[in-house]
Amino acid sequence: MNKVKSLIITGYGINCEEELAAAYNLAGAESQIVHLNDIFLERFSIDDFDILNFPGGFSFGDDLGSGKVLANKMKYKKMSSGKLFLDELKDFIDSGKYILGVCNGFQFLVKMGLLPNISGDMEQEVTLTRNDSSKFEDRWVWCKVNPNSNTPFLKGIDQFAVPVRHGEGKLIIRDEKVKANIVENNLNCLAYCTEAGELTAEYPQNPNGSDLNCAGLTDKTGQILGLMPHPEAYLSLYNHPNWGQLKRENPEISEDGEGLKIFRNIVEHIETLKKI
Repeated sequence: MNKVKSLIITGYGINCEEELAAAYNLAGAESQIVHLNDIFLERFSIDDFDILNFPGGFSFGDDLGSGKVLANKMKYKKMSSGKLFLDELKDFIDSGKYILGVCNGFQFLVKMGLLPNISGDMEQEVTLTRNDSSKFEDRWVWCKVNPNSNTPFLKGIDQFAVPVRHGEGKLIIRDEKVKANIVENNLNCLAYCTEAGELTAEYPQNPNGSDLNCAGLTDKTGQILGLMPHPEAYLSLYNHPNWGQLKRENPEISEDGEGLKIFRNIVEHIETLKKI
């Protein structure tokens, strides 16, 4: 069976592409990092891949709001053939393939209208804006998975510790109707919590003040996942700032970082689909 093929977009200030590639490689996939311009010029086709990834970073310096410029570029850019890149994305999703956006990548997906996309017409329904703390948050938090979420990325995960690195991670939902739809369909798939697993809006456990304590969103299909924390920054136990104590308290603890499970989940899921 051919390996799962993961495409990782880079360029324009994206800077977490190597970590994301390492995550997929460790999970058993084959990763390729490609500049977005090479996609627009059709030197590469997203159709040749099973999963498309938008990593974290500071696209266009976040000068007009995190992810906004690159989101517009991806939404309205015509490719060499004259086809809109957004239409390529629609076809990619319609074919049953998967998309992951982390941090700045989550901001792209939200501002392009790909998440949560309740209306189905890729109209922007939520945004990600400045943290309530008015400062860049670079530290570890706890996140709780919504057990009713249908995304394969988070299958079998209850909660995990993970780093956040963002200045604009506060999710604001457009109106109560959209919020009700998000809750009803369990699209709020990941939320900030205490170490004991209690969802919280309190700072510093909730680093930004997001509506619904949201740390991640999925669409109704579960094919698209966006999250503010960086699972690709916790691929090894030794990435954790307190790994020594964790290992002393539990000598049999896995040396895999908790973030790696997300990538193993999606790779194993796609491998299963390929066998059908």
